[in-house]
Amino acid sequence: MKVSFYISIFLIIACLSPVSAQGETLQRDSLKQKMPVVEYKFNAKHLILPASLITVGAVGTAIDGMNDFHLFSRKSDVKKIRVDDYLEWGMLGWVFVCDLMGKEKHNWVDQLMLVTLAEGMNATMTRTLKYTVKETRPDGGPYSFPSGHTANAFLGAHMAYKEFKDSSPVLAYSGYAIALFVAGSRLYNNRHWVADVVAGAGFGILSVELAYLTYFPIRNAIARKLNHWAARNMVVAPTFNEQGGGIYFSYAF
Repeated sequence: MKVSFYISIFLIIACLSPVSAQGETLQRDSLKQKMPVVEYKFNAKHLILPASLITVGAVGTAIDGMNDFHLFSRKSDVKKIRVDDYLEWGMLGWVFVCDLMGKEKHNWVDQLMLVTLAEGMNATMTRTLKYTVKETRPDGGPYSFPSGHTANAFLGAHMAYKEFKDSSPVLAYSGYAIALFVAGSRLYNNRHWVADVVAGAGFGILSVELAYLTYFPIRNAIARKLNHWAARNMVVAPTFNEQGGGIYFSYAF
């Protein structure tokens, strides 16, 4: 009788132990994925286009009489287009509009952080140059180089390109059409030279590339630290006894 009793106990423990261990393993695995690591590989070739645009704009500004590269015939009296003032900032949210229509590469939290970081870099670069170069605008106003409106518009367009180039080419390139309209409006309104908008486009694209380059290493370092901390200090596992089951929770301070 006693032998049968001990054999029964042994079989129960043998059956429940793997389940408990498996539950703990699954819980640890879920904890490790609490903040997933998002891999991002930087490609230096992505800097060629913005660097080229900025260089062309800077050369045009530096050479007297070359601000427009003799490509644009200006009229002193034009009926100004005001929509560019709204599209400048609206384009910063273009990637979120695209999220509603396609499959983005990263979640909206990462996108928001990327846009914020890119805009901070963009504003710093363009504002610094405006107050350093002090180029006169075609309409006589100050601080022409580079175009901040164009920079913001291309920032939003390039963000959408980065997020949708692999899933939806239409959405990926759609923002550039709007950004080009903003750039053309700045020329038409006599608020900027051609060199200004060319450089502005470069700075907008560059700020996005730099944001991706700096954000993901920092984000992933934080993610790995949090996941390691959670997996090491917290254990949650199912438990079983003769009255039923429950959850075992352990936290090490």
